[in-house]
Amino acid sequence: MTVSTTDNTALHDDNSQTQPLRYPVICIDGPSGAGKGTVTWRLAQALDYQLLDSGALYRIVGLKAFEAGLVTADTSQAIDEMAVLKLTQSLDIAFVPNNASGRVDILVNDEAVGEQVRNETVGGYASQIAVFPKVREALLKLQQDMATRSGLVADGRDMGTVVFPNADVKVFLTASAEARAERRVAQLSNAGQTADFDAILTTIKARDDRDENRSTAPSKPATDALLLDSSMFDADEVYEQVKKHCQSQGIIFNS
Repeated sequence: MTVSTTDNTALHDDNSQTQPLRYPVICIDGPSGAGKGTVTWRLAQALDYQLLDSGALYRIVGLKAFEAGLVTADTSQAIDEMAVLKLTQSLDIAFVPNNASGRVDILVNDEAVGEQVRNETVGGYASQIAVFPKVREALLKLQQDMATRSGLVADGRDMGTVVFPNADVKVFLTASAEARAERRVAQLSNAGQTADFDAILTTIKARDDRDENRSTAPSKPATDALLLDSSMFDADEVYEQVKKHCQSQGIIFNS
C-alpha cells in the first residue's frame, strides 16, 4: 500500500533505548456515520499527520471482490476467503489528501475509486469480507506499517483495540443509528442522489450487528478510550472535544 507521508518527530520507547523509534498515533474508532472521517481529517491537517481510513481499505477490497464476482448483495452466499485474500494482496492502494475537497482521494492500481468506495452498497460488501481472519491479517500489517513512517491519525472500528493497542490517544465516537441514517440521507441528497431513510437505517443496523458480533476483532471501544456520542453534537463540537482530549494526552497542536 502506498501512502502520503510527512516528517514528524519520532518518539523513543520509554522502556529501552534499543527499541525502534515510533511516531504518535491517534485512533478514532466507531461505527460508520458517527463523524469519524471529519474529525480524523481535521486532526491530520492540524497536526500534519498521515491519515489512515481503515474502513476505506475494507471497502476497497469489498468493491474489488464484487467486481471479481467473489461477493454479492446476497449475504447468504458463501464467499471464498482464500480468493479474497489473493485479491487483497494484489491491490496497490494510495491515500492522497485533497485540500480542495477536504477529503482523501483513493487510488487503487492507479484508478480513482473514491466515489465508488463511499457507496452505501459497497459498505455492505466491506462488512461481509471484514469477517475473514486472513484478509484482516493482510490488511493489519499494511496499517501497522504506516505508523513507522510518520505521525498517524487512524479512523476505523478496531484501531485502538487490535491495530494500534498502544496508541497515544484512543477515541470511540458513536451516534444513534437514526442520527447516522439522517446524516447519510442528507449527504446523498446534497450530492443529488435519491435517499431512502428506512432502507439506509436497516442497512446501518444490519452492519452494526455484523461488526459488533463478529468473532474476529469485533467493533468495541478500547478500555482506555474516550467514549463520545456525537448524536447531538455538530462537527465543530466533536472536533473540539477530541482535540482537548488529545492535548490532555500530550499531543501538541500549533493552533
